Amino acid sequence: MEFKFKQFTVQQDRCAMKIGTDGVLLGAWVSLENNPESILDIGAGTGILSLQLAQRSFAKTIEAVEIDDDAFEQCVENFEASPWGDRLFCFHASAQEFTEEIEAEFDLIIANPPFYSDDYKTNSESRNQARFTDSLPFRDLAIMAFQFLSEDGIFALILPRKEEENFITIASEVGLSPKRICRVKGNTTSEVKRSLLEFSFYEVETIYEELIIEISRHNYTKEYQDLVKDFYLKM
Repeated sequence: MEFKFKQFTVQQDRCAMKIGTDGVLLGAWVSLENNPESILDIGAGTGILSLQLAQRSFAKTIEAVEIDDDAFEQCVENFEASPWGDRLFCFHASAQEFTEEIEAEFDLIIANPPFYSDDYKTNSESRNQARFTDSLPFRDLAIMAFQFLSEDGIFALILPRKEEENFITIASEVGLSPKRICRVKGNTTSEVKRSLLEFSFYEVETIYEELIIEISRHNYTKEYQDLVKDFYLKM
């Protein structure tokens, strides 16, 4: 089971969470204005975010952390099969273990975290781990970002819209301020389902954006196409 992008291919048969719009959106949207030399991908899954950022940036090192055994092995294989294998590294650890063992700073930290905190869980432990906040509570994620972020660094993630305010509150408690927020709608009439967020150590006036994905079924907006055209084959 593979997903072909323009410059790389992602194998995903052993990953609980398959390639979806969320990850690709975040990897395409996050700003690289500070020209990050080092990037950290928390909860890498297939490695899609790291691969996108390897394509988009000149970062010397992109380090990923993945707790699930199968996802870790698949992430490593996807890294090695890509054109940027020499810049991509994956650690087999929980975010908490990584925090205890690694001393480093990163110019960009990115995460597509588990977030179905109040929904009914499935019978698949690996899928639950990938989708529910138990394995990586928001507070742990915010503290980890605070600990590893360089002074001028950016921390970016994607969340359900309903979790946006909650996470901003948690992040502000550890010293991170919202820099840029993009609210994503499936189409012009649907509710906002997702929020893309960037944080930094500096208190600045937050930039608010909106992104609509489709005008009608498979008829994508120009803004969405412009964002993801460097990745999807049919854009």
